[in-house]
Amino acid sequence: MAAKGKNQANDAPRINNRRALHDYTITAKLECGIVLAGSEVKALRQGKATLQESFARVEPDNQLTLYGLHIDLYDKANIHNHETVRPRRLLAHKREIKKLADETREKGTALIPLAIYFKEGRAKVEIAVGHGRKHHDKREAIRKKEMDRELRRATSVRKR
Repeated sequence: MAAKGKNQANDAPRINNRRALHDYTITAKLECGIVLAGSEVKALRQGKATLQESFARVEPDNQLTLYGLHIDLYDKANIHNHETVRPRRLLAHKREIKKLADETREKGTALIPLAIYFKEGRAKVEIAVGHGRKHHDKREAIRKKEMDRELRRATSVRKR
């Protein structure tokens, strides 16, 4: 059996924040690296994390930080286990961080993590600039999805 290389497919699950697409209108996306401890990486590979209440912020020293990410404890780690919820630093180029800071200056705009996944053996976080949706916007988005679904059903019946 050959050793698994970095270029081969990864079996680690992709952890998505489905609620973010419902609560926010996404305008821009960015893939960032994330600084993790060893037990955090192993817990992520098992899919033990939630992004529901997490958000990112550009700090005054031009650091990108992720707050509220909950990574469960790794059951095989002993006293060297990690804290479940702590601020985690995100890795991006300075020009990208500056661009994100400029986009989030207006009111109602936030940096929301959409997904955590592994790419070439490294943990990545997809963050997005999102504008908060009002209740009527959410209802309209649901109505549009239902209309699209009905249209697809009608065209698929006709094809048979």
